[in-house]
Amino acid sequence: MPPNPSMTATELAGILFSSGLQASDHPTPEQVRTAVAALSRTCGDDPSACAARVAQEAGDHPETFAVRMRWALDTVHDAYGDLTAAA
Repeated sequence: MPPNPSMTATELAGILFSSGLQASDHPTPEQVRTAVAALSRTCGDDPSACAARVAQEAGDHPETFAVRMRWALDTVHDAYGDLTAAA
């Protein structure tokens, strides 16, 4: 379950995107959920507060933004399953 049950896959991916986890780490679903929960708490469980981190990372590394965001979306899906099923 996401840190905030109303979070979308896109919001969770944004949080994961701005975390320290890397695709090369091959994180387990549990590691992903732990990292997302920790960073979400840092942002006050407010996805919009974490969005600023995504914007900063995207601005700092525009050449890798699309690849990293695709990884984050895929990894969130693997870690949390189909988030629309609970909606």
